[in-house]
Amino acid sequence: MSIEAKLLHLQAIHNLLAPYRYLYCVDLEATCDEVGESESPRPLAVVADQMETIEIGLVVIDLETLEIVDEFQRFVRPLINPTLTDFCLKLTSIEQADVDGARTCQEVGEELRMFSVRYPNAAWASWGDYDARQLERDAGFTGCPSMLEGLPHFNARKWHAGLYDNQPKGLKQTVESMGLNWKGTYHRGIDDARNVASIVKEMLG
Repeated sequence: MSIEAKLLHLQAIHNLLAPYRYLYCVDLEATCDEVGESESPRPLAVVADQMETIEIGLVVIDLETLEIVDEFQRFVRPLINPTLTDFCLKLTSIEQADVDGARTCQEVGEELRMFSVRYPNAAWASWGDYDARQLERDAGFTGCPSMLEGLPHFNARKWHAGLYDNQPKGLKQTVESMGLNWKGTYHRGIDDARNVASIVKEMLG
């Protein structure tokens, strides 16, 4: 990809974000299951269309200064599959007690709406489209609005692929390939959100 093409792509991203003052970088963790290589075949305890958010991490970037100005993190209590699988516990490092003592998706959504009043005129971005689909899935389960209802969503992974002329990689590999310092624990919502914010700041800066 030519320098000119990359500059056009970057300008297109800036144009998309121009109407907004804040960008929320968001990452979700959800209930999940997978059969390990050493395991005998078995039915999955959590199937894809029953995955529920168990953590939301959100980092607020002020688009005028490209500074991180706030964070929001909550665990969420799952209702369909309240007991986390061994696979989920190992993948996310979230503990059963974290979700047992957490509020429901609907309650956390109310907390997030109160938080977001401080940062109006916002859009949100995630690494890929999974998080947007998961929020819609949660809304379908609970019959209440999505946690980020009404805010436009952007796929930061597509931005990166357009600017760096390569196949999108996983979040951790992308951070390292850009020469940035990885922050925290992989597959933890707030840590992954912080790293998405690092990538976005680097791309826009």
